[in-house]
Amino acid sequence: MPTLPATGDALPDIAMTALDGSPVRPTDFAGKKLVLFFYPKDDTPGCTTENKDFTALAAEFEQAGVALLGISKDSLEKHAKFIAKHALTVPLASDAAGNGLSDALGIWCEKVNYGRSYMGMVRTTLLVGADGRIARVWSKVKVKGHADEVLAAARAL
Repeated sequence: MPTLPATGDALPDIAMTALDGSPVRPTDFAGKKLVLFFYPKDDTPGCTTENKDFTALAAEFEQAGVALLGISKDSLEKHAKFIAKHALTVPLASDAAGNGLSDALGIWCEKVNYGRSYMGMVRTTLLVGADGRIARVWSKVKVKGHADEVLAAARAL
C-alpha cells in the first residue's frame, strides 16, 4: 500500500483527465506553484463548500502565482454538472482511472464508516512548489477555513 505523501517528496507525474477530456499532469504546471485538493465526491456538503471556498479565493491564488486543481474520482459529466450548479471557477480533474494519482499518493484508500469498509478519497490538499516537490500536506482536511489557510501557506512559499 502506498504511503501518504510527505513534504519534500517529488509529485508523481500521473495524468488525470481535464474537463475537456484532455490529459492533465502535474508537470503541466512546472515552474509554477500548484495546489491540488483531493476531495471525496461532487455535490456533497463538505466537497461543495470546499470547492466554493477555493473558487471564492481563485483570483487571490492567481495573484500569488499559484495554480489550483480540484481532484476526485467523479466522472467528467458529474464534474460538469457540479461546476454549472455551483458556478465554480476552479478547474476540476477526474482521477477515475485505476492506479491514478490519488492511488499512487495513498489518498484513495480503504475507509470504514459504521463498520462498513469501502474505498474512498481522504480529503487531502497538497501545496507543490515550482520545483515540483511537495511543500506542504494537509490530510483529513476540515473544510472550514481551509482554503484561507492554504492561500496563506502558498503566499509564504
